[in-house]
Amino acid sequence: MTHSFERAFVAQLEKRLVEAAPLIQVLVGPRQVGKTTGVRQLLARLPGSHHYANADDQLVTDRSWLLAQWQQALLLGEGALLVIDEVQKIPNWSDAIKSLWDKQAHRLRVVLLGSSSLQIQVGLTESLAGRFELTRIYHWTFSELSEAFGYDLERYLMYGGYPGAVTFEADHNRWYAYLKDAIIEAVIGKDILQNRKVANPALFRQAFEILCRYPAQEISYTKLLGQLQDKGNTDLVKYYLELYTGAFLIYSLEKYSAKAWLTRTSSPKILPACPALCTMSAGAHALADPEQRGRVFELAVGAELLQLPGELSYWREKNAEVDFVYRYQGNLYALEVKSGRKKSTKGLDTFMKHFPDATPVIVTPDNFPQLSRTPMSFLAGLSGR
Repeated sequence: MTHSFERAFVAQLEKRLVEAAPLIQVLVGPRQVGKTTGVRQLLARLPGSHHYANADDQLVTDRSWLLAQWQQALLLGEGALLVIDEVQKIPNWSDAIKSLWDKQAHRLRVVLLGSSSLQIQVGLTESLAGRFELTRIYHWTFSELSEAFGYDLERYLMYGGYPGAVTFEADHNRWYAYLKDAIIEAVIGKDILQNRKVANPALFRQAFEILCRYPAQEISYTKLLGQLQDKGNTDLVKYYLELYTGAFLIYSLEKYSAKAWLTRTSSPKILPACPALCTMSAGAHALADPEQRGRVFELAVGAELLQLPGELSYWREKNAEVDFVYRYQGNLYALEVKSGRKKSTKGLDTFMKHFPDATPVIVTPDNFPQLSRTPMSFLAGLSGR
C-alpha cells in the first residue's frame, strides 16, 4: 500500500483528537482498506505520546489485557493517545472501556478500530452511548485509487476496492488468491463464523459467491434461496445478508417508497461492496460481456453512493425502474446509470411524475470520475440548490 497517500478520514480524526476533551473515536470498516495505516500516519505526526495495541495479535485477550493497555497509556502522561485495533476481539470490550473511561474522564484520548460492524454497533449502543463518535471507513473509491495508483475506469471495474491487492494485479490467479485468502476468508472465518451462529458454514460461504454474481441486481429472497443447496427459508437468506452487510462485504438496497412500510416487503437489490468482489468470482474475462460490464459499472456507482450520508435505495413500478434513489437533508435524487448496455430511461420519467421535486441525474463513464471525487458538490451542482 502506498504510504504517501492519505485517506480523508485521517485529517478528520486529527481534527477531532486535537479538540479539548474529545470523545472516544471509533473507526469501523472492512479489513484491508487502510484503517491501521491511516492511524499510523496520524500517530507519526501528532504531538504527544501514544500507545498502540492490536487485539488481533494476541492469543488471549480479555478485560485484563485491555486494562494493561490502558494503564500503559496512562503512564505516558495526561492527554496521551491510546489506540486499540480490532477491539471487537475482546469479550465485553465495551463494558470495560466504559468503566475505564468513566473513572478517568478525559485523562486519555482514545481511538478504537474494528472490522466487524455488528459486534461494534452492539457494544456502542449498549454501553458507550453518549461517549463516542463513530467514523465509517469504506472501500477505496475510484477517485482514491486513481490518485494513489493511477487507476483508469477499466482497471477500477476489474480490480477496484482493495489497495493491498494492487501488487498482484499482473497475475490474476495470485490476485484472486490474495482476495480469497487474506480478505474474504479472514472476514468469513474470523469476523463472522467465530462470533455468530451459522448452522452450515459451507452453505454460508456458497451464499457469498451466489450473491456476488448479482451485482446491482434486484433479486427475490425466494430466488436466492432456490440457488442454495438447502431446504432453508427466506429468513435464512436475510440473516446471511445481514451478516455480510455487518462485515462490510455485501449490502442490500430496499425499494424506495414515500410510505416506509412498503419498503420492507420488497426484493433487495444486491450491492457487493466494491467491483473486485464481483470480478474475482467471474474470472479474468469478467468485463468482456457488455451486459456484465454494465452491471459492474452500476455497482461501482452504487458502492460510492453508499459511502455518503443519507439513504440509498432503488425504485421500481411494474417495468419502470430507477437504478438509485438518494435522499439527504430533504433533497431527493433519482440516478440512472448509463454504461453502454441497452436500457430504457422510461423509469426516470415515470419516477419524476410521481416525485416532481426530485433531481434526475444521469451517471456515465464520462462524469463518474467527478461524482467519485466530489459527490456532494456533483449532486448539488445538478440540483441547482
